[in-house]
Amino acid sequence: MKSISSLLLFAFTLFSCNRNQNNFDASGSFETEETIISAEATGTLQQFTVEEGRVLKAGELIGFIDSTQLFLKKKQLEAQIRTTLSSRPDISTQLASLQIQLATSEREQKRLTNLVRAEAATQKQLDDATAQVDLIKKQIDAQRSALNITSESITQQTNPLQVQIEQINDQLSKCRIINPLDGTVLTKYAEQKEMTAAGKALYKIADVSSLYLRAYISGSQLSQVKLNQSVKVFVDDGAKNYKEYPGTITWISDKAEFTPKTIQTKEERSNMVYAVKVKVKNEGELKIGMYGEVRLGLQ
Repeated sequence: MKSISSLLLFAFTLFSCNRNQNNFDASGSFETEETIISAEATGTLQQFTVEEGRVLKAGELIGFIDSTQLFLKKKQLEAQIRTTLSSRPDISTQLASLQIQLATSEREQKRLTNLVRAEAATQKQLDDATAQVDLIKKQIDAQRSALNITSESITQQTNPLQVQIEQINDQLSKCRIINPLDGTVLTKYAEQKEMTAAGKALYKIADVSSLYLRAYISGSQLSQVKLNQSVKVFVDDGAKNYKEYPGTITWISDKAEFTPKTIQTKEERSNMVYAVKVKVKNEGELKIGMYGEVRLGLQ
């Protein structure tokens, strides 16, 4: 009888110790910000090197969508622009004849100027020569203006084609699949050589170098926590023990909510709780969805 009593006392003591060791203030599950990357163009995935678990860098080229038709359309538009621009007048060639006439008239004007000084020609002859020079200059200015207007008009005819090329260049850039952020591929939704479309999900990525434990505290604990507060996070190691991680509170909800069914707080009878997020550095052991416990160090 004494032996049985001693055994019961030992069991109670052990239970009490374990209970104290596992006396956590809050619990929750790990999460992180996940981003779904979607296609920005429609076509065949000619190359797609994404695999689940692969670590990607921001700006990394991970594939491309078939852009053959877009490329050919761009070449066609460029050819149309060249053909249109080739019809612009060659201003220097068009004015060459008048420029020759002007040069001849200016020489005659100079010759008559010298003759008038030598009293070998009349002033009227010089005036007529000067008038001829002025007339040819006006003709050149008028023709140059008309040719410039014609040339500008033809150039403007290519503006809509240039806009189409810019649109195609934008579409071509969207055929290149560029990873937008550092992270690990969580889920792959498409395969190489599959047909995809703009807006269709390709893969899900997240930065798992740090995870966030979303836990819940009671109203009585709310006044005792603050942003950037250091706490201890515990995760079941599978061998009936807990592994400890340092954590930092990065967010505290300002709105109360009903206790989630899967979450227990320190005060089990508390109906209204507040969510907090605890940032924990992840060395690869922590996984999204894994449960964790928090000890605030308030006892």
